[in-house]
Amino acid sequence: MAVRAIRGATQVDADVRDQILEATTELVTEVMARNELTTDDVISVIFTATPDLTAEFPALAARKLGFHDVPLLCASEIAVPHALPRVIRLMAHVEVDRPRSDVQHVYLRGATALRLDIAQ
Repeated sequence: MAVRAIRGATQVDADVRDQILEATTELVTEVMARNELTTDDVISVIFTATPDLTAEFPALAARKLGFHDVPLLCASEIAVPHALPRVIRLMAHVEVDRPRSDVQHVYLRGATALRLDIAQ
């Protein structure tokens, strides 16, 4: 087994609690599905949100998906001028038996603009 980091991001239309939870749920679900993971494979997840998102902690969505014993952390992205607004990012540390090249990073909604090289 190897420890791998999986990146992902999504964007919401507004700083609304339900939108943050819905988009984060979609992001986490896609990361898990595309990488064929269970919560037992997940070591930890770091979530960040751009400074314009304060209505809810993105980690709450993961808790609602069953990440009860997985360490989760939320942080604020730095306020870079002209950065894409209303973005939630994650970096999941997982234990898998596959090479780094087989890891599927997930960029959804408007956040596909962040990684046009791997946009879905």
